[in-house]
Formats: sequence, C-alpha cells, structure tokens
Amino acid sequence: MNSFQESATSYSKGPDSTELLNLCIGQALDRSAERFPDGLALVMRHTGDRFTWSQLRQEVEKLSRGLMGLGVEKGQRVGMWATNCTEWVLAQFATAKIGAILVNLNPRYRAHELEYALRQSECE
Repeated sequence: MNSFQESATSYSKGPDSTELLNLCIGQALDRSAERFPDGLALVMRHTGDRFTWSQLRQEVEKLSRGLMGLGVEKGQRVGMWATNCTEWVLAQFATAKIGAILVNLNPRYRAHELEYALRQSECE
C-alpha cells in the first residue's frame, strides 16, 4: 500500500477548527429539528413554500414512510426528474433517511438521454 492509500480518508478537512458532525443526513435533519424546531429551514421563493425545521422533518418522515410503503429499500436508487422544488428537497432527505440513493435526472433530458441515465444509474 502506498502512502496515499494509507492516509486517504473519506472526507477532507481544511484549516478550520470546527469539528465535523459525523452524522448521516437524516441524523443532521433530526438534530436541527430538535435544536431549532421553530427556526426557518426551507424557503422556496418561487412557490411561497416555507418550512420550519420541525415541519420539514415531519414532511420528510411522511415521504420516507410513503417510499417504504412503495417498496423502496436501503441501497436502491430512486430517480427524481425535477427542477429545484420543494419536492426535490423532501426527496433528498427522505431517501437519505431510509438509506436509498437519490438519482437526480435533468428534466431537459431527451427521451434517449433519460433512458441512458436510468439504465446507467440502475434506478428502480
């Protein structure tokens, strides 16, 4: 093993003294909702959607349960064909909560590009 392999880590840390959280995305959401339940977490200016941390976590939990009810499991890839929207944010957190992988698909893809992306990413 060379020296790069011996010292390689899965994250990079610069000169800042702030420690990494060492939390999964879902855990970070839960932590924020517990610490700042009434704090503003998400604002979608173009739709007028506004969520506090508590509301965001509640919506993410509902979507997570819905995805699991549809059979989505840990490790599966879920395609999201959308622009920046509230639903995209909810899907990002919800898939992370259940250990699934959100695959972002560009809504401007042509049919053959979409087909290729779905096949390559192994979306289920």
